[in-house]
Amino acid sequence: MQVAQRLSEKTPFYYGWIVLFSAGSSQFVRNAAASLTLAVFIYPISEELGWSRTLIAGAASVGGLAASGASPVVGWMVDKYGTRIVLTISILVLGLSTMSLAWATAPVAFYIAYGIGRVIFNSSIQIASSVVVSRWFIRKRGRASGLLSMTHAIGMTLFPLIASLVILYRDYQTAWIVLGLTAWIIALLPVSLLIAETPESVGLRPDGDRDHDESESGESTVPEEPAWSVRQAVRTPALWLIASSVGMLFIIHSGVNIHLVAYLRDQGLSEAIAASAISVTAMLMAVGSVAWGWVVERLPARFALAGVALIMAVASPAFITADTVAEAYIYAGLFGFALSGLLVVPPVAYADYYGRRSLGTIRGITEPFMSLGQAVGAVTSGLIYDVTDSYTIAFWTFSAIGIVTAIAVILARQPTQTATTVAVTRTQIK
Repeated sequence: MQVAQRLSEKTPFYYGWIVLFSAGSSQFVRNAAASLTLAVFIYPISEELGWSRTLIAGAASVGGLAASGASPVVGWMVDKYGTRIVLTISILVLGLSTMSLAWATAPVAFYIAYGIGRVIFNSSIQIASSVVVSRWFIRKRGRASGLLSMTHAIGMTLFPLIASLVILYRDYQTAWIVLGLTAWIIALLPVSLLIAETPESVGLRPDGDRDHDESESGESTVPEEPAWSVRQAVRTPALWLIASSVGMLFIIHSGVNIHLVAYLRDQGLSEAIAASAISVTAMLMAVGSVAWGWVVERLPARFALAGVALIMAVASPAFITADTVAEAYIYAGLFGFALSGLLVVPPVAYADYYGRRSLGTIRGITEPFMSLGQAVGAVTSGLIYDVTDSYTIAFWTFSAIGIVTAIAVILARQPTQTATTVAVTRTQIK
């Protein structure tokens, strides 16, 4: 905190951007436990250890369920102890759990090690990094969240690629070790030294505004925002509509992502093409993150999230016909663009709807919907494949889920506190 305080006083631009990219380093390295990264390992692990795809994908489901239980505690810890502490511990644990997978030759050991990584992926890094960015930005929250998501998308591009290359030239055990060390090297110092919890804690204002900033008409340009308590927020239907909708969309996310490489291999495409297709997914996520950040600053968040759901509904069954390189890349890119919206829009919605006051705890009680969705999606695709020897039914099911979700999320109107709405003061945020 002392480092952040000193730097915030000397930085010639708004220090929130340093906080953003420090938090982004954790988003980048959490891909050591991403479903797309695991997708690269499914084939070599199943070949060497003789495990079924359902068994391997089940580790992500177990981790997702564990994250569902951990998220409320993590959210409370973010509000109580701060994002810097939560992220620092998370990166340390992520590196250890990832490297330990190199020696996980029994299913129970694999489930424990990868499950811990998924808790970090789904819960602590996801909540803490997005909360701290939402606290530093209000007017520019969409673009800031888009940039944060972009760091995750870049990591989603590079981590599976790194793993594929190491597997190709060495083995999958070495790949796990490399990924764990990479997480430490890239993120440990930024999250532990450069993050300040709020702009007010270092004498600044959100978005870099000044207290006396005024428009030409004489009105203050410093934005006011709602200040919901957790007890107030949980009584609003919008909170649960958004949370459940996000959970449904993460069923699609996990159900497609974690099986994509194996599916494309079944379609007759080479290992290199299949692995590069998920890199295309990640690259379009990076581009889409900026685009969705722009969209959610201009449209109500519920409409933006409905658009995400509809694109996912179209992209999922499109994979059924993907038996050429061009088709694999096109559909993977479309799906990646939708996924970027799924990462950008919900954090903005929660912060815009309920403010910064109790955002960590609010995110903590809604994040289990996401984790549960990922758990259900991963194992659903695997089970359908094991029973039918095909992913066709799974992809059509995901399409139906996307359409229903798009309709449901439109109902999540922003709640109002007509009698108690106030601007969040420095004291409230601290």
